[in-house]
Amino acid sequence: MTYNADNENLVVVHVSPQTNEMVETEMAGETDEVKHETKALIEAIRRRAQSEAESAGTLTRETYLNAVRQVREALEGDKLIERDRIEHAFAVLQQEAEKNWQLLFKEIAELGDRFQAAAKAAWDAFNAPRHQR
Repeated sequence: MTYNADNENLVVVHVSPQTNEMVETEMAGETDEVKHETKALIEAIRRRAQSEAESAGTLTRETYLNAVRQVREALEGDKLIERDRIEHAFAVLQQEAEKNWQLLFKEIAELGDRFQAAAKAAWDAFNAPRHQR
């Protein structure tokens, strides 16, 4: 498969029939670009796992599975870290929004109290006895 993402760099990725079928089935509603990138990612993960297994020695089923697990765990670890960062940012954002809402409510209450005091002072001044000359 060839994919030209930015019209400058041509990337050639050989996608296995299994990967192609899986992505086409599981991501039927996605754009071609998303499908191409997903296929390339899956093939890169497969090649990386195979390369690590081969570099460790003879390619055995157990070595391959261990390499695949390591890659998967690394990817899942990245996802967990990213998810934790997003959740923390959301919690901070929510706390700030609540704090700002409380401050706004307090300022509105204080403004209402000031208007009430000003109205009372105006009423008292209006109804105060006048000294006649």
